[in-house]
Amino acid sequence: MKITEVKDRTTPLIEQLLKVWESSVKATHLFLSEIEIENIKKYVPQALKEIPYLIIIENENQIPVGFMGIVEQHLEMLFISHEERDKGLGKKLLEYGIEKYSINDLAVNEQNPLAKGFYEHMGFEVYKRTEYDEQDNPYPLLYEKRLINCSLSASNIPWKYFLHGIYFFITFLNSTTTCPDNIQKYLNQI
Repeated sequence: MKITEVKDRTTPLIEQLLKVWESSVKATHLFLSEIEIENIKKYVPQALKEIPYLIIIENENQIPVGFMGIVEQHLEMLFISHEERDKGLGKKLLEYGIEKYSINDLAVNEQNPLAKGFYEHMGFEVYKRTEYDEQDNPYPLLYEKRLINCSLSASNIPWKYFLHGIYFFITFLNSTTTCPDNIQKYLNQI
């Protein structure tokens, strides 16, 4: 699988991404009727042309099977072809977006529980809910922000040294031994 930021948004590419979008929406947006999908579909090509950052993921045959759109640090859209779901492609795209574009928020349809669960699994948390989507349709949206990774693992060096500093300070204050002895004990424990 290859991830690429698209600069040249050709008509054939937009048509292929529209197929990906439709396949994905029909599989995941079960709350939409066929007529509603067709109405929304009319606006997708323009959205794909105007989104500031359009990133695609291609299969081994160099055919786009998923894409995401980003505005500043906001994930505006992420769709994976129905046939390519459950292969980790959405995760790869989102991780790429977090790393390269610092994605930190998004909106997801409340009536799409698989997407909601996916984003929560990827470290996002709901901070706001609306009764209507951004086009004033009665489809509640959940706005989610990315939680900061505060892992206290050894690979998270700043936290490691911060915690060691606290440990040293507390040990020093509670000790009846001399300062050099405390420093040596601390250094032996790192």
